[in-house]
Amino acid sequence: MKRLLHPWVWYFLALVVIVLDQWSKVAAVAHLQYGQPVEVTWFFDLTLLHNHGAAFSFLSDAGGWQRWFFTAIAVGMSIAISVWLYRIGRERWLESAALGFVLGGALGNLYDRVTLGYVVDFISVHYKGSYFPAFNLADSAICFGAFLMIVHMLFFQDEKDGDSRERNNA
Repeated sequence: MKRLLHPWVWYFLALVVIVLDQWSKVAAVAHLQYGQPVEVTWFFDLTLLHNHGAAFSFLSDAGGWQRWFFTAIAVGMSIAISVWLYRIGRERWLESAALGFVLGGALGNLYDRVTLGYVVDFISVHYKGSYFPAFNLADSAICFGAFLMIVHMLFFQDEKDGDSRERNNA
């Protein structure tokens, strides 16, 4: 089983996230009209939007410099996560999976930002006229990865700390 938990498994997970994210964005661009919601359910629409900023359109109207600022942050974080994934212990599969999802989401949005100058968003959730900011599969993967990391820290962190304390005392 340990052989399956090689770091390349988590890089492959990131690649799957990137491919699914880019495929969904191509489909959204091909089938949706910009800014025109397509109702799926009473609380969920597909609405093609372009996000020139970061999360929740932060700095979206800053004049263009934010594109390269957020690109630099995404490149730096992607490198750091890639190194972290490579160095992490094979037994820490939940932490590795979390990092794989975050890495894939970050690279999916980075690709948009570099090639298009904005990130393609198309998932819109709302309730009684209140809308959550539009997002995409890459954003969902980042949030899911963050959730897995929180679960890891809350429920599995003590085991890891105990193991390292035992090694240090030996």
